[in-house]
Amino acid sequence: MKLKIASSAIALLILACSTSSKQPEASRGNYPAHWWAEISREGAPTWEILPHEAKPGEVILSKRNELGILSNFAATPFEYRGKRYASLEGFWQSMLYPEGPSDPRSKFPGLKWPHSRAKVEQLVAFEAKRAGEVAKQNMKKMGIDWVTFEGKRFAYKSPVPAEHYRLIFEAMREKLKQNQNVRQILLGTGDLKLRPDHQQDPSSPPEWRYFEIYEKLREEIRDQKN
Repeated sequence: MKLKIASSAIALLILACSTSSKQPEASRGNYPAHWWAEISREGAPTWEILPHEAKPGEVILSKRNELGILSNFAATPFEYRGKRYASLEGFWQSMLYPEGPSDPRSKFPGLKWPHSRAKVEQLVAFEAKRAGEVAKQNMKKMGIDWVTFEGKRFAYKSPVPAEHYRLIFEAMREKLKQNQNVRQILLGTGDLKLRPDHQQDPSSPPEWRYFEIYEKLREEIRDQKN
């Protein structure tokens, strides 16, 4: 039951934090103390990095508090290239889906697509992620490693920033521009090192490292103000 409650709260990005009884470290300055609230590991998903596990000078972008709005899972609608998306996750996973009847992914025999691409664009959180997992299985059956955007094919994973990275970066920039609360929360992290709330392979493609992209966008916003 505890696991079910925790998973549901993470998916909705509204889980409340209890304030830690410990005083924040000096390096945490005037930042909200609950960003580092001590959370019991009992019932937490094995993949989750908890707020209090941050090292000095770091903050975990935890879905257990308002920093979760920076997650790709968050329901933060934005427009990009003339189309509206319900979340970054929906944008990301939609690229794995066929763009139309002429797309070879839609014509490959034996494949089943649980949603249309337009539907995936309007999904958030775990629902969008699950749609992507189905699409990845279809990609394996096809023997392909590419996705598409506006009819253009490109690698889904690349060891260096490439087309997929560029699109994710630009979409994250639009999310910030079009959601002032997201922008303010990011700026509120000051000079803290941003860290993900889940375990990540060090060899993950650069676009997977959303926390590093946010650091670049945070600096970009500051430069614009100067």
